[in-house]
Amino acid sequence: MKKGQENRTDLPKAATGIKGFDQISEGGVPRGRTSLVFGGAGCGKTMFAMNFVANGATTFNEPGVFFTFEENREKLIANMRSVGFDLAELEAKKKVVICHALIGSEETTQAGAFTLDGLFIRMRSAIQKVKARRVALDTIETLFSQLKDENTLRREIKRLFEWLEEQGVTAVVTGERGEGMSTRHNLEEYVADCVVFLDHRVQNQISTRRLRIVKYRGTEHQTDEFPFVIDRNGFWVMPVTSLDLSHPASKEIVSTGVKDLDEMFAAGGIYRGSSILVSGTAGTGKTTIAASFVGGACARGERALFFAFEESKDQLFRNMAGIGMRLDRCEQKGLLRYCAVRPTVNGLEAHLVKMQRMIDEFDPKFLVLDPMTNFLSVGTTDDVKAMLLRLIDHLKQRQVTSLFTSLTEGGSPVEKTDIGVSSLIDTWLLLRDIEFRGERNRGIYVLKSRGTAHSNQIREFVITKQGIQLQDVYVGPEGVLIGSARARRIREEQERQQREPEVRRRRERLLAQKLRAMENQISLLRAGFEVDEDTLRERASNEDNDNLELLNRAEVDYRQSIVRGSNNRSTRTKKRGAK
Repeated sequence: MKKGQENRTDLPKAATGIKGFDQISEGGVPRGRTSLVFGGAGCGKTMFAMNFVANGATTFNEPGVFFTFEENREKLIANMRSVGFDLAELEAKKKVVICHALIGSEETTQAGAFTLDGLFIRMRSAIQKVKARRVALDTIETLFSQLKDENTLRREIKRLFEWLEEQGVTAVVTGERGEGMSTRHNLEEYVADCVVFLDHRVQNQISTRRLRIVKYRGTEHQTDEFPFVIDRNGFWVMPVTSLDLSHPASKEIVSTGVKDLDEMFAAGGIYRGSSILVSGTAGTGKTTIAASFVGGACARGERALFFAFEESKDQLFRNMAGIGMRLDRCEQKGLLRYCAVRPTVNGLEAHLVKMQRMIDEFDPKFLVLDPMTNFLSVGTTDDVKAMLLRLIDHLKQRQVTSLFTSLTEGGSPVEKTDIGVSSLIDTWLLLRDIEFRGERNRGIYVLKSRGTAHSNQIREFVITKQGIQLQDVYVGPEGVLIGSARARRIREEQERQQREPEVRRRRERLLAQKLRAMENQISLLRAGFEVDEDTLRERASNEDNDNLELLNRAEVDYRQSIVRGSNNRSTRTKKRGAK
């Protein structure tokens, strides 16, 4: 515990039951105090106050009193029935009291000092009737519309707020917007403990509503501006910055609906509950991949929801039947729900509410939004990104595997989306046109995939009568070949492989012929060698005989020379003896 926090106490709060508001207000409006809700005409002040009272009676077991100074009781009951609250039934069960106090110039004549004592008596009686814990007054401007004296006005407004607090009730008072960011009397926002500003604006002919907590005494709260809608479920605030990152992360692998595409992921598919972005220029096959995505889910018996903003159901079903996908049969089995609407029909908030409601009602396991870039026609880039952030968060909380398509304008960087949601996406598939040798072919590659290894190669993307097929690009001496060039080279390779056995046999025959010719040459050379060897041997033998004869002759001559020498010496000796 930090220093100074040991004596801190949290401000008691009363939950309004308004989806989103209790989240951004950290629990609701201050309990036992008065809150002011103000804004222009048609911004939803009455709906906010009525939801506060009705939710208290139905959800939190806190009876309430609703004082209206504009709408009569019958209209108010009819209006609230359209958003799911039966006020007549709640009145019969003594959980709600509706009081209509008509105030106008013809009914009101000021005589002497103006006071709210009569109103206090009437409100006290209504509070005691049902032991109310909540009170709503709609609107304070009408209550003081006939009061001209400013000092009296300020005194009575302050007195009203103090009286409500003395009764121990949690009150919501509505007021009209004046100049700038204040009410008409420029006092209520200072007296109230909590001030909520509602704004109804029109941009590019699209109506949107925004809510902001201007002040909240004694507690932390969100100060940003939040979109909200009013639909058949009442008042609904859609927070953005209050979203946390607490959604679960599944380890289950599911198919993308395209077998060849699954093989580009090491795990054989993508994680359940993850989000996929398929981006590319017009005609690259984004919708076809999206249809395969939901078609594969339905084939496995899982529900899929398809939000389309360009093609009607009949048109898409016809087109996909042409490539072997019968989405109409998936719809007939109750596995596919197709919702096609123009983005300009509603504002971003209304689209988000309807999508979230359909998700909650249909409970799909897979979802497609095609294309998300069409929302740029009804909102700014930041608004669309904020809306998609809320949608993706909702899908992740429910573990719905989702696929979003994004149209990239020609000439734009391919690794970029117009909305800038790539950082929110788990897996990004990039489709692109590849022009080569006068042809325009499709390519696909995985730009990123969180948590799983994936291929880094570009695959050729082909749409056939049997669906989507991914082809390996051909890499050869001429570079990367695709389209007809790839097909021609593959055909040439196949023909070459078909001719290979005959070529091999002819090569073997040629080698055998060469071997026999070489062996014949070797035989001839060997025969010639043997002849030469015999000749040489014979010649050597003859030469040896001649040499032997010469040696014998020389030996005889030598011996004869020795004999002659010996005879000569004997003769000389005899001669010397004779002398």
